Amino acid sequence: MAASRHSGHLVPPLFGRDAVEDFERSGRTISLAVNPRDDNLAIYPTLNTSPHVLRSQGTSYPKEQQIYFASREQAPLSERRVFITDTSVIFAAVQTLLRAARSNKVELLRNDENLRALGKLANDYINFCKECCLYASQNISRAEPLQFDAEHYRCLWTCFSLFSVLYLPEPGYEDAPVGDELMEWLNTHFIQPSTQEGDELSSQERPWEDPAFWPYLIRTSLRGLSKASAFFLNVLGQHPSTYLQSLAEQLSPLLTNHPRLHQFSAERDFAVASRRWKDKVKTLRIELDRVPVSERDDGFENWWDRFSDIVGILEGRGDVVKRVCTELGADWKEVCSVWGIFIDTRLRRQDLPEIVAQVLDEMPPDPTDREDMVHSALFLGRPTQALSEAARLDIWLAAHLADLMEPIELIDPDPDDAELSLRQHYILDYAGYLHRDPALWRITVDYMYSCGEVGHGMADEVLMRVPLRLEIPKDADAAGEEAVRIRAGHLAGVLKDVNETCFEYQREEIRRMVCRIAAQTFIKEKAFGLAISYYTSAEAWAGLGRVVDLVLEEYISQGPDHFARLVANIAPSLHGLRADAGAKIPAPGVFTHRLMFAVRFAEFHQRRASGDGRGAALDVVTMFREEIVPKSWWAVLLCDALELLRDGGTMFFTSNEACLLIQKLEELHIAVGQGAGDDYLPVLCRVTRRGEKHALQRLAVVRLSLAKYYARCGALGVGGRPGGWSY
Repeated sequence: MAASRHSGHLVPPLFGRDAVEDFERSGRTISLAVNPRDDNLAIYPTLNTSPHVLRSQGTSYPKEQQIYFASREQAPLSERRVFITDTSVIFAAVQTLLRAARSNKVELLRNDENLRALGKLANDYINFCKECCLYASQNISRAEPLQFDAEHYRCLWTCFSLFSVLYLPEPGYEDAPVGDELMEWLNTHFIQPSTQEGDELSSQERPWEDPAFWPYLIRTSLRGLSKASAFFLNVLGQHPSTYLQSLAEQLSPLLTNHPRLHQFSAERDFAVASRRWKDKVKTLRIELDRVPVSERDDGFENWWDRFSDIVGILEGRGDVVKRVCTELGADWKEVCSVWGIFIDTRLRRQDLPEIVAQVLDEMPPDPTDREDMVHSALFLGRPTQALSEAARLDIWLAAHLADLMEPIELIDPDPDDAELSLRQHYILDYAGYLHRDPALWRITVDYMYSCGEVGHGMADEVLMRVPLRLEIPKDADAAGEEAVRIRAGHLAGVLKDVNETCFEYQREEIRRMVCRIAAQTFIKEKAFGLAISYYTSAEAWAGLGRVVDLVLEEYISQGPDHFARLVANIAPSLHGLRADAGAKIPAPGVFTHRLMFAVRFAEFHQRRASGDGRGAALDVVTMFREEIVPKSWWAVLLCDALELLRDGGTMFFTSNEACLLIQKLEELHIAVGQGAGDDYLPVLCRVTRRGEKHALQRLAVVRLSLAKYYARCGALGVGGRPGGWSY
């Protein structure tokens, strides 16, 4: 594919238009690094002097620097994106076919049904090249300019169709003569002579007087265009020379009734008909040689020489064919195609390279024409060289040809020192081209995942870096709607696509990594319920613990009311963890207990704020009994329960429950007295924003309140007769 030069701008800009001098004074310059695989660039600012020198000069610069990624080639745009997307569907179908053949242990080359299916898929590629060529050739207004013109897609069309003709014949026709198919390919893609030439000649009363008449008639005869040839041979019935009139009358049925392989059900019948036809051509040659020399020129042209060239072509004389093609401005492709029609009618695919090599010695291909070089390599039976030339024309062509060449054993499937086969090299090069447009990530990984372990590793890296677009933009659009749906608990948008891709290719580790990335985004928005769900899906228990810590931090920084509202969305995540207790890798108890504490602690504050004193008291007691309260939070929970102890009218705790709280408070005091204050008091100190001494004073108030409450329990008989301090 021809390199295209283009300029780009760093976004966001590294510095403003008028800030170049400030950037230079900061002691920085711009550096770049080149990716050796695809020539992509990483552009970044770097220091051009020692940091010590900058500090001595009092120069400052941002510690965190942007890294910009750019490509020397343009990303797919306009019609190219449509072309890539459409043909990726065919590529996926090819992979499905090959996987099915491997799973059924079927050798592709020995299974007509699979070969026929592969041929149809190759035709699908050809049709898409054709459609894109026709679309690009239309003179219509477009929303954006074409990235590649019609000529480029025409080259892809001719190359892919030639590959199909030579290497993917209909099953059962591998050893059949190839001349008819090559001539059809030539007439389809390299139309000569033009319709306009024929129209101009047919409008003349005496067309043989036009210098273009005989070249036109020879070309139509050479190309097997029998109707056009017969028309102008009939016109020669008006020629002044009676010899030419008679010869033209004999030549017309020979061209019209020229035996072609597709007209016969058996090759033997074709061979017999060809021999009989050749005999008639010999008869015509005898008649032609009898024309007196004085009658061979009509004053405008030596018609005998021209007529003799046509008969020489029909006789199958290779020297005449080469000379005539040269005179007509035709190239080696026309000679090779004509060879199988007139010179060697039984020319087979396996014999073609030898003939082509002989022709190319005299009529070499144009080394500056990539299309011509691909054609010559395919004609010569050199698929590896054809891929190399195709990559220079368009990496799309090389990748998709290689993908079809390997299963039909045209190229070596064994890996090289880089652990990649030839096919995989071209597929990954094409995937690298696709990756220049991040929006094509889904197609990119499809190609990469078809390339063994190396491709799997590359695709994994792409998936982990797909922009998930989870942030809700300020203006409402499709991306915003997807983000809203995700926050409603639905798997949607890019996140859903990435998740499905991971399942499709069984990349569980990558799916978990993406879930962790999503969870980090939700943490920034304080959507802790979603963060817990995605960390749980990723089985990232350390991340789950971090979310719980952040949730509890909200209590410390914002107070119980804000904390309770925030945790309201986390309860479903706790129920989900409990439901998944029988999962393959259940969440470790230390993390689930911390999450349970955060949820129950929030429920405690909700009930306390709503006036449900008994429910709040049960929450406190249950948390201590189930031992889900972290020791660092004992003091906070006991202090928060103080309000329930001081309610003069209602006894929310039984004597046994009060005894439990006293026991926990005593355990806390003993531990602090033994020097373990850092384990029990830091959270209370942060909540009160005071030191350890003040925290102990608050706990002393709790102790006094508990003692009074317990005494009241004994006096009133709440919860039955107290049985002492033991619990």
